[in-house]
Amino acid sequence: MSGRRHARSPLGGLLQMARSPWIVVAAGVVALVALQVVALLAVPGRDRVDAAPEPAPTLALPDLPPPTSPTRVAATLSMPVVPGLSPRRTEPPPGVADGNGTQAPPGYDDAVPPGVTLPPAPPPAPAPPAPAPSVAGRYSKLNDYGDAFIGEVLLTSAASGSRSWTVRLVLPRGRLVTAWIEGAPQGTARMNDGVFTYTSGVDLGGRSSVPLRFHFEHTAGVNRPSSCTVDGLGCSGL
Repeated sequence: MSGRRHARSPLGGLLQMARSPWIVVAAGVVALVALQVVALLAVPGRDRVDAAPEPAPTLALPDLPPPTSPTRVAATLSMPVVPGLSPRRTEPPPGVADGNGTQAPPGYDDAVPPGVTLPPAPPPAPAPPAPAPSVAGRYSKLNDYGDAFIGEVLLTSAASGSRSWTVRLVLPRGRLVTAWIEGAPQGTARMNDGVFTYTSGVDLGGRSSVPLRFHFEHTAGVNRPSSCTVDGLGCSGL
């Protein structure tokens, strides 16, 4: 039956391809080229993602002139003031110069505006005078014997009440013979290392006077003490 067609077997195509190896090689080359193209297209995109961004250009700012004077800005707070937490004001503390160089004295709540001159501070009050001594002494020499003398310290009370007192004399040389009070109770006398001390026996009455007298000998011509004090204050007349 020469006129009948025979169907082509698929195995025949494979056998024909196996007999032609160049077809397999060409297919492998085509696949390899395709893989390289895909790899080349993927690599530039990854580099663009991983690359660091370029720094922004820096613009030079023009120099600004310095301010002529500090400017004070007052801050207004709308929130309630809480003691110990909220700021109260921005003025300088009393006695500190503000931005305009004006000295604000203590007690001023606001800064002194420019151009206003504050009155000068009042001068300090003068110191109170020292109180007058309650008992004052005045020295005088009654008798001079060359190598001995008799002296006197007149004690006067300037206060209204009675006061006690102590007389202290310093003599370079000499020996105490006796000491006494004229017309008043006697006190206590002692001599130690050239210092004569007499303490009143009774208080001196207010606004009155009494004389203390003393007799020294062997003074080698020195017939007056080098120092005389009553209750630590110097005697007059020495």
